[in-house]
Amino acid sequence: MLFSDVTFASLALVALLGLCLGSFLNVVITRLPVMLMQQWRTEARAALELSDDIEEPLSLARPRSRCPRCLTPIAWHDNLPLLGWLKRRGRCASCQGRISIQYPLVELASALLAVCFCILHGPTWPALWLYGASLTLLALAVIDLRTQLLPDALTLPLLWCGLLYQLLFSPASLDDAVIGATAGYAVLWAIGKAFHVLTGRDGMGLGDVKLIAALGAWLGWQLLPLVILIAALLGAISGLLIQWRSRHLKGQPLPFGPSLVLAGGLGLLTGNELLTGYQALSGLT
Repeated sequence: MLFSDVTFASLALVALLGLCLGSFLNVVITRLPVMLMQQWRTEARAALELSDDIEEPLSLARPRSRCPRCLTPIAWHDNLPLLGWLKRRGRCASCQGRISIQYPLVELASALLAVCFCILHGPTWPALWLYGASLTLLALAVIDLRTQLLPDALTLPLLWCGLLYQLLFSPASLDDAVIGATAGYAVLWAIGKAFHVLTGRDGMGLGDVKLIAALGAWLGWQLLPLVILIAALLGAISGLLIQWRSRHLKGQPLPFGPSLVLAGGLGLLTGNELLTGYQALSGLT
C-alpha cells in the first residue's frame, strides 16, 4: 500500500534518520564479531585455566570511532554519515589509509530502506518494526560477507521479534509465523545434515538455519519456499560469478546469508504481493 500523503520534507527527514542509523549499524557490523571473538577467547582461557590475556575492552559505545589502520580517533566532522566519507574521499585524515566503501554503502542502504518503508506503510508502528528487521538483516548480510558468521546476538532477537510483531499487529497470522519459524529451521537443518552425511562436509551452518527460521517468523510459512528458492538462485549465480572472477576461491565455502537476506528483505518489502506474483506466473492461481 502506497501512502500518497507522505511529503517530501518528511521523506527527507526519514532519510536523514536512516543515514544516522546506518552509521550506528556500521559500528555493530565492525565491532560485534570482534566482541564475540574476545568473549570466546576469554571463555576458552578460563576453561583451560590459563592466565588472562589482557585485551583492550571493546563495546558498541567505547572506544570512540577510529581509523581501522592507525587507530587514530575520527573527528566528529569526519564521522558525519556519508558526508564524512565523501569529505575525506574515503581516506583517513591522519594516515591517509583507505576507509572501506562499506561505510557509505550501508548508510545509503539504511536511508533507502527507511524511505521505502515510509512510502509503503506510512509513519506507523508496523513500518518501524519492519524497518528494524530490515536493518538487522542488513547487518547480518555484511557480517556474513566479512567473517562468515551469523551471530546469535542478531538472529535470535530477529526470530523472537518476528513472532512478537505478528502477535501485536497481525494476530491472525501468528500461527503461520510459528509454523514458518519451525518449518524453516527443521527443513534447512535436515538439508544440511543430509549434505554432511552424503559428502562429509558442512554445506550449511546453523547460523543460516536460524536466519531462515527468523524469516519464517516474519513472513509466515507460505512465503518461505519462495524465499528459499530465490536465495538458492541468488547464491548459485553469485557463487559462479565470484569463482569466475576469483579463481583462487574455487571450491571454498561461500556465505549463504547475504542471499537469504536479499530474498527475505524482498519479502519484507513486498509481502503478499511477492507470493501473489509468483503464483500468477506459475499458474497456481
